[in-house]
Amino acid sequence: MTPETDVTAPTPPSAARQQAARAVARALFDTGCAQARHDEPFRLPSGWASPVYMDCRKLISYPAIRRELVQQCLALLRERGVTGLEAVAGAETSGIALAAWLADALDVPMQYVRKKPRGFGPATQVEGVLKPGSRVLLVDDVMAGGQSQVSFCRALAAAGAPVKDAFVIFDYAAFPTGELLAPLGVTVHALADWRDMLALGRETGALPAAALAELEEFLHDPVRWSHAHGGIPSASSSGAAAP
Repeated sequence: MTPETDVTAPTPPSAARQQAARAVARALFDTGCAQARHDEPFRLPSGWASPVYMDCRKLISYPAIRRELVQQCLALLRERGVTGLEAVAGAETSGIALAAWLADALDVPMQYVRKKPRGFGPATQVEGVLKPGSRVLLVDDVMAGGQSQVSFCRALAAAGAPVKDAFVIFDYAAFPTGELLAPLGVTVHALADWRDMLALGRETGALPAAALAELEEFLHDPVRWSHAHGGIPSASSSGAAAP
């Protein structure tokens, strides 16, 4: 394992982490992943309403950016003290490509987790070879409501590999995902969130003034904003798995 992929390397200072988050936010703006509306809210699959939407699927088309994101992920894992990873599992579908790049960088086995069990023989939700008891990193592109991550973690636990750590490029960091993930003992590590995007938008004008004002209001009380704009009023109101 090279120094670039050794997750036991020294932790970078918090100032460096803030700078890295801002760089990720810039990349998300530049690639058109970040979308904002101030007239009609986005209806997220989890049931929440939001004035902003993040589509990280576009990142697979930018080789230089995706290589940088892999290195940023490894740096974040070092900072958080995530060591001894023995497998990387990608969440269907958007987390699969990222998981493949990370598994290659870490030189560990990879799996992917389906949204629902499938198969011609015994139905399975985890594809690939997963050794029971392995310390596995769940990888997805975005977390909004957290229901999908819960479903994937449960599938991996059922396969004999309980998840302690999950990684996403972007966390909405707005909705009460902790209520869902804390009982599973899962910590989610993200490179950037909407507060990073808000700060960058203020500095650079990457978002129109009206969109910035709406995003700021949303982040002040996301649950209340969602309910006021036709979304679910609480985490318990959401049923189906979603980002």
